[in-house]
Amino acid sequence: MKLQAAERMKNFGEGIFQLLDEKKREVEKTGRKVYNLSVGTPDFPTDPHIMKAVMEAAGNSANYKYALKMLPELGEAVRERFKERYHVTLNEREVTDVYGSQEGITHIGLTLCNPGDVALVPDPGYPVFSIGPLLAQADIQTYELRAENGYLPDLKSIDEEICRKTKFMMVSYPLNPVCKIAPDSFYEELIPWAQAHDIIIVHDNAYSDIIFDGHIGKSILQFKGAKENCVEFYSLSKSYNYTGARAGFLVGNETLVQNFKKLHSQIDYGTFLPVQYGAIAALKGPDTGVKERCAQYQRRRDALCGGLRKIGWHIPDSEGTMFAWGKIPEGFTDDVAFVMELLEKSGVLCTPGSSFGKLGRGYVRFALTLTVEEIGQAVAAIGNSGMIK
Repeated sequence: MKLQAAERMKNFGEGIFQLLDEKKREVEKTGRKVYNLSVGTPDFPTDPHIMKAVMEAAGNSANYKYALKMLPELGEAVRERFKERYHVTLNEREVTDVYGSQEGITHIGLTLCNPGDVALVPDPGYPVFSIGPLLAQADIQTYELRAENGYLPDLKSIDEEICRKTKFMMVSYPLNPVCKIAPDSFYEELIPWAQAHDIIIVHDNAYSDIIFDGHIGKSILQFKGAKENCVEFYSLSKSYNYTGARAGFLVGNETLVQNFKKLHSQIDYGTFLPVQYGAIAALKGPDTGVKERCAQYQRRRDALCGGLRKIGWHIPDSEGTMFAWGKIPEGFTDDVAFVMELLEKSGVLCTPGSSFGKLGRGYVRFALTLTVEEIGQAVAAIGNSGMIK
């Protein structure tokens, strides 16, 4: 019998994080310490009031049945959060839950695109931005994000023929991996531009609570006219260290949200109820922990970016997200080879920028997932490696 996989599987190679993990294990087997700054998994503990809500709900056998839909209390908590945090009023039909925003981003293209429709995605950008529309058989077109333009798209430079064929555009600020925020003027230009071209904007808002230097994270729905053509994914993973629970939401344009909800009803039986009760506790609880963790991420950023600049490697300060981004040092041209050599010579593991798109070549991304003390040790190890001239 001849077994044949679908043609689309040719688009999916072995994940870079799996390759990095294998290399990390090789180094660890030699007994050397590895400073893992590659994967963006929060290392902070989940707040006790959230865990308590999950545990209490998990102790009730009735909560092990199919949820089927989002709890009314959870929908209310999301609407309250957006009202208080972003000054955005949402009605019941403008909110639905997703199994983490990554799952939502993966599937939303199925509700928007016919085969051959164009999806605009950032380069560099988070890989699932392309994977989702690819599964929907969309034509993936990238828009460039360059340092000289503040990592903002030059909307006027996007080909008009592509615009006419575009069904939706993925946007995300602060953006993983480039760690930049967008000014209000960008959204004020983006929304009417997209409306003029009949383009839906899908905004990934995973990091609006992890923004530094006094800036305030925003929702795209705060801007005039956004509900006409915009939806936004909102996640509890990074803000509340609720990653494994997979709790996220799609909010915004009612038609688009309800269309996504219809798809979800065919492939999902609802988010596990104890997870929903934990999400309610997170959204309705105090923000003290969220703000404290943001401050700690900023201290880590200062230790990493400032520390690397002191030893001669210019990594600019991250403006937001739990990452830092910068060019590989002078004398190196291949970011993947550099990452492997850096791990071997210093024990510091980061992610090659090319895994985020063609324009990521020659860059690396660091995750701010170690303590300030450990980051200081990692910087010292890089300095002692002799790789920074």
